[in-house]
Amino acid sequence: MQVLKKYRNPELIKPMLNEISELSQKLDEELKLMEVCGTHTMAISKYGLRSLLPKNIKLLSGPGCPVCVTSQQEIDEMIALSKMPEVIVTTFGDMIKVPGSNSSLEKEKSRGADIRIVYSPLAAVEIAKENPEKIVVFLAVGFETTIPVIAAALEEAIEEGIDNFKLFVAHKLIPPALEALLNDNEVKIDGLICPGHVSIMIGSKAYEEVVNRYDLPAIVAGFEPLDILDGVKGALKQKVEAQVEVEDKVKAKVENRYGRVVKDEGNQIAQDLIRRLYQVVDTAWRGIGIIPNSGLELRDEYAEYEIRNVIDLDVGDSNEPQGCSCGEILKGIKLPYDCQLFGDVCNPQHPVGPCMVSSEGSCAAYYKYDRR
Repeated sequence: MQVLKKYRNPELIKPMLNEISELSQKLDEELKLMEVCGTHTMAISKYGLRSLLPKNIKLLSGPGCPVCVTSQQEIDEMIALSKMPEVIVTTFGDMIKVPGSNSSLEKEKSRGADIRIVYSPLAAVEIAKENPEKIVVFLAVGFETTIPVIAAALEEAIEEGIDNFKLFVAHKLIPPALEALLNDNEVKIDGLICPGHVSIMIGSKAYEEVVNRYDLPAIVAGFEPLDILDGVKGALKQKVEAQVEVEDKVKAKVENRYGRVVKDEGNQIAQDLIRRLYQVVDTAWRGIGIIPNSGLELRDEYAEYEIRNVIDLDVGDSNEPQGCSCGEILKGIKLPYDCQLFGDVCNPQHPVGPCMVSSEGSCAAYYKYDRR
């Protein structure tokens, strides 16, 4: 905590805000930055950073919450799985309240389904050891941050011959999603505040292809107020410099401003583990659709550990909740305020969409800290 105090120190934050203000006056037009990570969204709302920035700088939330971007089809399949008496479902807590088309894991648990919240996938492996007569499934929802931990749990199960341990793989990869957003004509953003946790794993270089292709700044930032404002300043400075008409125009670049934990190449051990167990596939993101090469599935030699290869989970057609704007919010097209259900019909006690459920969801952040 002593270290973090530095990044929350008003005496350091004030001059940073002054620098941002001075730079913003040089902008030719409004600057829209998307913070990709849900933890950034929560921190921005908690510390009131939007209200401290000049009016011509806008922060928009992106698809940085893994629970929020899990497709309705996948949610319905998880719920169907939980109804099977031979199955124990294990999951991180955020998944419990996410509404499916007709139910939720929370409702099924109240009806007697064996659904257990765990804080590590390794705990799910232990549950499988203790219940050899059951199929124990871990709901493998997450970005590059949690994928290595889940992969390590699977590797342990394989090595120990725990055949009743399975995964429901719903992993998502961030860089392909950024490219999909930037290809969407409805999405209007001028720069990216890249996720710190994901970047620890994949490294800051992972964003270079997107930056070079779309010529917009990408700043890897931490999660404290000073970190985030430093990220805003970095993107703003690049934009101001790019406005100057010179023969050799300044190109956008990736800046790693979270160097105390993020390295250019990322965590090679974690990346090797992922490559060993998984292969890249196209997958569906809520509100965005199918994004090429943005998901993972187990390699053929480990396919028996994917529950959908063991049990048929045909749930028919799945429908997004009527009136819910999660899709547009995840793309930065709408703010939570713009959803007709926000705060009234949809709230943390009775969520309609996943953006209100997750601790990293945009709607949950706005409801807790930014309600008008």
